[in-house]
Amino acid sequence: MSHPLEEIIGYHFKDPQLLLTALTHTSFANESRETAQHNERLEFLGDSVLQIVSADYLFHAYADRPEGDLTRIRASLVSEDALFQFAQEIHLGEYLRLGKGEERCGGRNRPSVVSDAFEALIAAQYLDGGMEAAKTFILPFITEGKYAEADYKTKLQEVVQANPEEKLSYVVESENGPDHDKHYVVAVHLNSNCVARGEGRSKKTAEQHAAREALRLMGLVEE
Repeated sequence: MSHPLEEIIGYHFKDPQLLLTALTHTSFANESRETAQHNERLEFLGDSVLQIVSADYLFHAYADRPEGDLTRIRASLVSEDALFQFAQEIHLGEYLRLGKGEERCGGRNRPSVVSDAFEALIAAQYLDGGMEAAKTFILPFITEGKYAEADYKTKLQEVVQANPEEKLSYVVESENGPDHDKHYVVAVHLNSNCVARGEGRSKKTAEQHAAREALRLMGLVEE
């Protein structure tokens, strides 16, 4: 029987124990009467896999960008804030195995706990299916999520700054759904005019998509 998280991420483990370990926080392992492996070692490996996949993508996708830009963008991609956002998109916190104390303290929504588990999940897929499996999992997040914030919003701001009289702003037009599954619609405004809209599970993601749509309409990014 498959784990529900496998359906969400579109990957089925040959070794289910790897997934179980990735979802196990140290607090659960410490409180368990049975021997339970926690995810700290997987977190270490997952961080390295994420770094190389991100660096490889940026190096090839942005051959004209200098090293400093690539370093800045990669730092944004692998930050705790970014990983927490990625983890929320697959509702990772819901599937963590936490100790009672960590559960009471809101561990399922704690960025440090959830982002570490996301890195552990990357490592689990890497060990189970190789680099290609890990890369397939990682790329959609870094090309459509946090990366867009680091690049599309910056690029749009740079375009607008060419004319000092123009003012750029983002406006939340709607917010729906429960806390664990929000849906936002954000409009990007140039002065008082709405030029594009974007949607996402967080305000940041919706802003990213709105900026990309504005750039697309300007002919500055491809379809």
